[in-house]
Amino acid sequence: MPLNPETLLNYPIPDVHQHLSRQDTAFYALSVGMAADPLDRKQLDFVDSARDFQAHPCFPVVLAYPGFWLGNPATGVDALKLVLGEQRIEWHKPIPVAGEIIGRTRVTGLVDKGPGKGALLYSDKQLVDAASGEVFAITSSTTFLRGDGGCGAPSGPVRAAHAMPEGTPDCVIDHPTRPEQALYYRLNGDDNPLHANPDVAIRAGFERPILHGLCTLAISFQALFEVLADYRSELLHSLEVRFSAPVYPGETLRTEIWNDGSFRARVVERDVVVLNNGRLVLNRSELKKEHRS
Repeated sequence: MPLNPETLLNYPIPDVHQHLSRQDTAFYALSVGMAADPLDRKQLDFVDSARDFQAHPCFPVVLAYPGFWLGNPATGVDALKLVLGEQRIEWHKPIPVAGEIIGRTRVTGLVDKGPGKGALLYSDKQLVDAASGEVFAITSSTTFLRGDGGCGAPSGPVRAAHAMPEGTPDCVIDHPTRPEQALYYRLNGDDNPLHANPDVAIRAGFERPILHGLCTLAISFQALFEVLADYRSELLHSLEVRFSAPVYPGETLRTEIWNDGSFRARVVERDVVVLNNGRLVLNRSELKKEHRS
């Protein structure tokens, strides 16, 4: 059926209750390349579940994931032609490493860019620690519905992207991706066949399965986490980024960082920018505590 804006805006996405284990938490960090250097003791704090460890800050993007709900024909979305356009994360409390997590996902907006130009779907996911009742993170996504332009939704407003600074970056860090990385990453719950099935990827216009955009983000984030926060999760406030091109597993990501928290990433082999308009905002209250001490 064709996309009906009212139906999609009010589409019922059930709450997800996830029973999280310490192994789940460690696996996520490993699936995005943490601890590639076995001598990096700070990264071990995110992958060794036998010690007092912590969750990778990007973990909320896959926690209590509602599944590929846009693949349901009842949404009216052309599921073969959708890609993740933007991602935002707000950190509120420490991320649990085990226990019951509740994810509440809802559609927050739909923008029609016009016939042949696609549409933008905005959604939020609130993550709650079932034991404490506290919200520990909110993730927000913009999904580009490439095949659904002209659906009759409003033409705005469109969320503005972070403006990148002029000049050269203050720091550049390379991270390789693994050829089989998408197959590992999809075990976190994102089982869109675009990332595993060559036939589906080719029908969608790609030469082979592509890496999940959120995996690309988590790999690139490691450079930000190291350079701007010294792997200290309590210093993180929020992050936003735009996905500008796909990554093929096995390619090398080069993350370019500015001291104000701006960042982008490109694939070295093709010199293509794949993450753009990125910004990591640090927690000012934590920084003020450090200055006072």
